Amino acid sequence: MSRGGGKGPSLKDKLDGNELDLSLCDLNEVPVRELAALPKATVLDLSCNNLLSLPSDFCSLMHLVKLDLSKNRLQQLPVDFGRLVNLQHLDLLNNRLVTLPVSFAQLKNLKWLDLKDNPLDPVLAKVAGDCLDEKQCKQAAVRVLQHMKAIQSEQDRQRQRKLQAEREMEKKREAEQRAKEAQERELRKREKAEEKERRRREYDAQKAAKQEMEKKPKKETVQTRKPASSSRPPQAPRHKQHSWSRSVLRALLLALLCVLCTVAACKLTELRRQPLCISVNTLYEDVLAALQNHKSLQNLLQQNSQQ
Repeated sequence: MSRGGGKGPSLKDKLDGNELDLSLCDLNEVPVRELAALPKATVLDLSCNNLLSLPSDFCSLMHLVKLDLSKNRLQQLPVDFGRLVNLQHLDLLNNRLVTLPVSFAQLKNLKWLDLKDNPLDPVLAKVAGDCLDEKQCKQAAVRVLQHMKAIQSEQDRQRQRKLQAEREMEKKREAEQRAKEAQERELRKREKAEEKERRRREYDAQKAAKQEMEKKPKKETVQTRKPASSSRPPQAPRHKQHSWSRSVLRALLLALLCVLCTVAACKLTELRRQPLCISVNTLYEDVLAALQNHKSLQNLLQQNSQQ
């Protein structure tokens, strides 16, 4: 077996029944693979070597019942050290350990423990106490297991509280998100309602404007039809025509009056000898003769019609 790696065929040569003694081999690391190939080696002695740490796969050696790691330079044990559930005897004398991994609480079969000559945490050192005889080492195992179980329980509670807090925070975030989404939905709904109301008002305004535009042509038609239908205003020309006729009639009567006055003056006054009156009198007599002849003709026609 080489000094640095702990490897070589001589591992089987060192196996004595179920005990494998690798002490005083000046080991810097543990030959885990070779040890795993020897499940019969339930008692392993790695004391008095130069081990600074144990590899994580060391915890796969679950067949170990007794383990001696004393007088090394171990500063910590693997996190999964508690996987060595069959371990009953553990010697960690004279190392550089300050604390133990929480998984140490899972070593439910541990009956013997020696933690002397380690720079342990004061609380852990007080719990472990001395290991000067068999009884004290057994008590140390019991007390340390209880202490680590308490730490594990407290960590579990803290982890549960943390998980609970995270769940509550997640629920709170989900509730806030739901509230936000509901708010956004309400806002969109309100905006949609406002938009609908605005469009409805625009539609009503357009409809009213259209109706107003339709009413205007009707009014204009009524207004244009009134002069045509009443046709009374055209009576104004008739009235004017009637007035004109009367004016003409008045003019004729006035002219006739003037003529009569002239005839009377020419007949009854000294003016009859005047050339103008002579002409007027002659014209007057001719008119009378024509009228008499017209009257005689009418009488003759009446007599003929009666016959």
